[in-house]
Amino acid sequence: MNDTTKKLTKTAILGALAAVLMWVEFAIPPFPSFYKLDFSEVPVLLGAFSMGPLEGIAIEAVKIIIKLLIKPTSTMFIGELANFIVGIALVVPAAWIYKRNKTKKEAIKGLVIGTLCMGIAGALFNYFILLPMYVNIMGLDAILGAASDMAVIKNLETLVIFGTFPFNLIKGVVVSVITVLMYKHLSPLLHQ
Repeated sequence: MNDTTKKLTKTAILGALAAVLMWVEFAIPPFPSFYKLDFSEVPVLLGAFSMGPLEGIAIEAVKIIIKLLIKPTSTMFIGELANFIVGIALVVPAAWIYKRNKTKKEAIKGLVIGTLCMGIAGALFNYFILLPMYVNIMGLDAILGAASDMAVIKNLETLVIFGTFPFNLIKGVVVSVITVLMYKHLSPLLHQ
């Protein structure tokens, strides 16, 4: 099997695994219940670390496409777009830093920077693009009502500051820790 075929095969397998992991999700109190933690970024990170940042983007795209083929959108594609954007914001910097110098220290550095990028990108895209799209469809009161789990959330700004940003940081830390714990063990399989 040539290198291109191997990369395409790994991308498809890791994307499918990531799509399955999207369904294993749960809310984390006290965050709004519509923010769900899932582990779908772990296979994306594993693939991006073993093949590179562009392949990470491809795995992220395969994940979303497979998810949509099996389970149609319940968010009018806004949730899937959000997942894609924050996933890429985590994966690309992490894989790019790791690709330059493949050491555990660089992997951790990349994951820390990727997690910060994920938090910032999630906050900015939600505030300026994604939440306004939801507001146009559902109305501001419906969104704030759904976020009433956190009493501190009074408007879109507080939703982003106290909900979106810290939630994405926590998600980034969780999937980063799992990735660090798994990568060395799976590395021989990922690099075949």
